[in-house]
Amino acid sequence: QVQLVESGGGLVQAGGSLRLSCAASGRTISFYNMGWFRQAPGKEREFAAAISRSGISTYYADSVKGRFTISRDNSKNTVYLQMNSLKPEDTAVYYCAADRKPAFGAAVVSYDYWGQGTQVTVSS
Repeated sequence: QVQLVESGGGLVQAGGSLRLSCAASGRTISFYNMGWFRQAPGKEREFAAAISRSGISTYYADSVKGRFTISRDNSKNTVYLQMNSLKPEDTAVYYCAADRKPAFGAAVVSYDYWGQGTQVTVSS
């Protein structure tokens, strides 16, 4: 079992950048595909980005494509989400998640382990 802790959230103006980190413990993340999800107030949790075990393959929601970049450093047991050109609609709690299954994707139900989330607020 793996434990995940997100950090790096905060308040930023529109057009700014933030880098989120997800530190894992308990097991190496090389066993897992990893994803970032977000949940705005009153809305369902939605997919943002995912990365394969090796880091070779990535997948993004259309809403963040070209602005967000997911990466991982298996030697540091950490996954990152670089967020650029932030918009007020990016405001949400951001969650890191791990998926044990071979194929990675965008479905919330596919992910087995979740962090507690970090708040990102983008002001206009």
